[in-house]
Formats: sequence, structure tokens, C-alpha cells
Amino acid sequence: MSAIVTAVLALIVVALAGFIVVKTIRVVPQAMAGIVERFGRYHRTLHAGLNIVVPVVDRLRPLIDLREQVVSFPPQPVITKDNLVVSIDTVIYFQVTDAKAATYEVANFITAVEQLTVTTLRNVVGGMDLETTLTSRDQINHELRRELDEATGKWGIRVGRVELKAIEPPPSIQDSMEKQMRAERDKRAAILTAEGSKQSAILTAEGEKQAAVLRARGEAEAAVVRANADAEAQAARAGGQARAITTVFKAIHDGNPDQGLLAYQYLQTLPQIAQGDSNKLWIVPSEVGKALEGLGGLFGALTGGKAAGESAGTASGDGTGAMPGQATVPGQATVPAPAAAEQDTGASSVKRFPLGS
Repeated sequence: MSAIVTAVLALIVVALAGFIVVKTIRVVPQAMAGIVERFGRYHRTLHAGLNIVVPVVDRLRPLIDLREQVVSFPPQPVITKDNLVVSIDTVIYFQVTDAKAATYEVANFITAVEQLTVTTLRNVVGGMDLETTLTSRDQINHELRRELDEATGKWGIRVGRVELKAIEPPPSIQDSMEKQMRAERDKRAAILTAEGSKQSAILTAEGEKQAAVLRARGEAEAAVVRANADAEAQAARAGGQARAITTVFKAIHDGNPDQGLLAYQYLQTLPQIAQGDSNKLWIVPSEVGKALEGLGGLFGALTGGKAAGESAGTASGDGTGAMPGQATVPGQATVPAPAAAEQDTGASSVKRFPLGS
């Protein structure tokens, strides 16, 4: 019986010793801190590593995380300056820097930070209209961080960043904003289309202007080239005619033609002069009589007076209507004889003879 009691007492002693050891030796993880209270009062702060406390006398409170924490708060309704209710969803990044202050200065620092964020957010956004609120996220974040950092400093908490995760206006306002944005985009598209059409018309007009100028310059240069070519051609033709006339003139003078040859050449030319249905009247120079006189003298010298009489009789009987003493050109016209030419007293330098039709 005594052995059993002894064994039970030994077990009790061992259990008590184990309990004392467990309560005496405390291991704190990295980035954690523990608050030790002795008889209900703050005694010291335990940091990472092996720590020893007095059992029963010292009490260790729940460990506090010293790492930076991220807390996302539910959307909060906020009234803007233009009396519109928007829902703002915030995210806060904070870190506990003083475990003692976070334990004793505030009952629940997470709830305190959330409520402080809501009140500060309403103060900041309440002074802005909807458009400014939607476009001033950086300003709102900066104001929230400054206000929260000042308020939570005494709580042993440092607010690192405050971000607005979402800003949602009422559905009716969203629909109006979408219509406004659609109208703005349609307006910009119309302006861009008009600008494109304007630029296209300007470029087209500039191109047509340049093309017209180039065409005009080309036509002017072509006209100048053609005029120069025509002038050169006329000059070449004139030079050729001058050389031909000079050659003919020289050949005639070198050949020393007599009056009979000239009269014969003139008679050969008469049919060409009389060509055409509109030729009703000849204007024959008076010098033609002299040429014919020389030609008649030449024929008289060759054939004698008889041949001249036969030629005159033939001319009067061939049906052409020529009188004796006139020279004829077959099918063309009659020309007076040299005797008729000598009877002209010089009142006029030309004679007119009607052409037979």
C-alpha cells in the first residue's frame, strides 16, 4: 500500500515539475512579440528566441505579429460634395511597431484602424465632387495615409499605404457616365473624321494645283520649244529658198538667156495660171507683150512669113474664137499679139483679159 502511494506521489511531483518547466521556458517565433504581466501589471516584452518567465507569477498574453499586415475593408458608402453616394472599397497596409502600445493603448487595433479609415475617408471625399473623386485617387490615398499615420502613432502602429480598391457610383450615374463617354467618343470620332476629310481635301487641292502648275510649265516649255523649232525650220527654209533663188539667178545670168527663151517659158506657165473654175479674169503685165513680140520675131526668123500666116489662119479656124494677130494657148485663153501691145500708150501697166469658161 505504501509503495502505491509513493508511486502516485512521484508521478504528481514529476507532473508538477514538467508543468513548471513548461511555464518557465517560452519560445517566441521570429517577427512575433509577447507581453508578460506580473500580478496583472505589464512586466516586460518577450522578443524572438528562448525566454524564461516565472510560473504562476508571470502571465504571457497572446503573441502579437510584428509583420506588415494587409486588411481589406468592405465597401463604405460615402457622400460626395455634389450629394452623390458612392461606395469606396479600401485596402490598408500597416505594421505594429510597439507591442506594448498596441496592447494597452487600444482595445482592438484592427477595428480601430477600420473605423478611423471610414471617418477619414468620408471627410476627404466629402470635400470633392464625383469627377474629382474618380480622378484623384493619389490625392485621396495621400490624405488617408497622413491622417491614419498621425492617429495610429500612439497605438504603436505605422500605416504604410492606403489604396482605394474600387469607387462605384450609383447605377443611374454609371449609365449617365457611360452615355457621356459614348457621346464624347462619338464627338472625337466625328472631329477626327472631319479633320481627315479636310486634310484629304487640302492635299488633293495641293496636288491638283501642283499638277496644273507643272502642266502649264510643261506646255509653256513645249510651246517655246515648238516656236524655236518652227523658227529654225522657217530660217532653214528661207535659207534654202534664198540659196535656191541665188542658184537659179546665178544660173540664169550665167546662161545669158535671150528674150525668146523668156517668152517661151512664160507661155508654158500660162496654163497653170488659168487652172481653177473660179479664174474668170487675168491681170497680165504689159511686159508680156514685149515678150510675145520677141517670141514672134523668133518664130518669124525660123519659119518665115508664110508659117506665121498659117499659124494665124489655124488659130482663127480652130473654134477658139481667137482673132488674127493673137496668140493662143490650147484650152485656156487668148493673148494679144505684140502689135496690140505696141499700140498701148502706157495709160495702164497691165491688161485684163477674160478667161474662157
